[in-house]
Amino acid sequence: MSPRNPLALLGLCLATSAVAALAAAGPAVAEESAENSSKGRVTARSGLILRDKPTRSSRIVGVAPYGRIVHIFCKTGGDPVNGNGVWYLLEDGTWAWASAYYIQNLGSAPRWC
Repeated sequence: MSPRNPLALLGLCLATSAVAALAAAGPAVAEESAENSSKGRVTARSGLILRDKPTRSSRIVGVAPYGRIVHIFCKTGGDPVNGNGVWYLLEDGTWAWASAYYIQNLGSAPRWC
């Protein structure tokens, strides 16, 4: 994400605030959030790399295996992956970012952060 893109930076700040608010609110709010989230299936054959920011150079915090169903909290702009600059904030206990390029939406598209 470029510091020249204020909308992407704002999206990251809002998503970070939302994560902090959910963590402070406790498990009941997190469970309700998961029920209202969008879902997707991991399409990366070697597994989907999960990162701490919506950038290709940020710290790796995990890997989601091929075919796993993930819950998507919201989406924002970030570093393009094969021409797709959308990243999803996953809420499957990791609160990690993943490139939308490797996630097939199941149902409605995620909301913007």
